[in-house]
Amino acid sequence: MKALNLQSCLAPQIQSFIRLRQLSGTDYQSQAQMLGYFDRFLVEKKLREPCVTAKITEDYQHTLSHLTPRVQSNRLCVVRQLCAYLSRTDPLTDVPEPLRRITPQAAHQPYIYSETEVGALLASASHLGPPNSLRPQTYRTLLGLLYSTGMRIGEALALNLKDFLSAEARLYIAEGKFHKARWVPLSACSCQALNHYVHSRLHMTPRSLDSPLFINQRSRRLHYATVNQTFHRLLDQCAIAQNKRPGARLHDLRHYAESRTMPSLFSVSPVEQHF
Repeated sequence: MKALNLQSCLAPQIQSFIRLRQLSGTDYQSQAQMLGYFDRFLVEKKLREPCVTAKITEDYQHTLSHLTPRVQSNRLCVVRQLCAYLSRTDPLTDVPEPLRRITPQAAHQPYIYSETEVGALLASASHLGPPNSLRPQTYRTLLGLLYSTGMRIGEALALNLKDFLSAEARLYIAEGKFHKARWVPLSACSCQALNHYVHSRLHMTPRSLDSPLFINQRSRRLHYATVNQTFHRLLDQCAIAQNKRPGARLHDLRHYAESRTMPSLFSVSPVEQHF
């Protein structure tokens, strides 16, 4: 597991708690990442005494209000586990109450993009600045890939150049959900679009096989926060889901591919003809 850069005054206790959970046989990668978010919150709050009070847990819950109910519940659940651990040695530690059970109605309903909307997004991505840079082609290819294959955004951003097997028209996902590797087949048009992108990408450094497939303006791997911010700008430009809350998400692009039957996964959609 990648080491967390914990910086709050509770960093040693958080790290000890993570190690304890891992010793029990739990992978705890995603949970550790959530504790990293909590650690960052404590740094921003300038917490100086290593004690989690009720005020701190309440303030942290408020920072989660923009997230879906399920994500809020998951993040608070991990913090509750940490607080229960800390309370064994510090009885002043507040152990927050769990959020109410998330009903299916309260869970986020995915936004189903129409092919017209995706076509508009790809067209807008093609006009991203700066001029004569790789950036517009990067975003157009990335968004088209998410829509046509059903890949998760994290999986796409983790791709390296060596993971695209052009001759076999497939992508290798080294670590997908539940840390399982798998192959993703590509349609002829998707493969052609990726070939076109890689041809341009190889004019940029780094070019080694283990270097990132999708890079930013500094030739480093694209980060989710940057992609998500750019994606929402594209949504605004295309006037997509402006009056709906929580509205369209980057993650929802993959639901189109998931809704198709397996045989049609290899067929070409109208969007792919232009992607």
